[in-house]
Amino acid sequence: MAAKSKKKSWREKLEDDKDLPRIMVLDENDRKKWGHGRCVIPAPREVDALMKKVKPGKLITIAELRRALSEKHHTDTACPITTGIFAWIAAHAANEAELAGEAKATPWWRTLKTGGELNPKYPGGVEAAAERLRDEGHTLFQKGERWFVKDYDKAISKLPPAKS
Repeated sequence: MAAKSKKKSWREKLEDDKDLPRIMVLDENDRKKWGHGRCVIPAPREVDALMKKVKPGKLITIAELRRALSEKHHTDTACPITTGIFAWIAAHAANEAELAGEAKATPWWRTLKTGGELNPKYPGGVEAAAERLRDEGHTLFQKGERWFVKDYDKAISKLPPAKS
């Protein structure tokens, strides 16, 4: 009987680049969703590095992360799916690091979904992100079940392209 493999921690998942980044040419199906040209599938640590650059009081969206990644790799776009997944992994890895007593964890709560929405899949759900965002001076509002940062676009951090 084969031994059961140990589940990877969030930090191990963040460190596993899976042969990324990789550039792909968008096929017909992808062009309908993301446009024409070349698309970068980023590495998890690239997404995390950009999230770490967002200072207190500032914010970033997945769209801004994608723009910076695309500029770094000289592509037309960055994959929205993997960028979002890797932001989620970075958030949980940062939470793991905080729970282990590490002081310099990624400020995941400053990374919003497109449109300024808080991500309910981040550690502690919307409540945890909302508390930290309020502590940094942001005002939140609710639309149905979803939570948003008021005037988030005024606090967007204009990131330079990720370093190669």
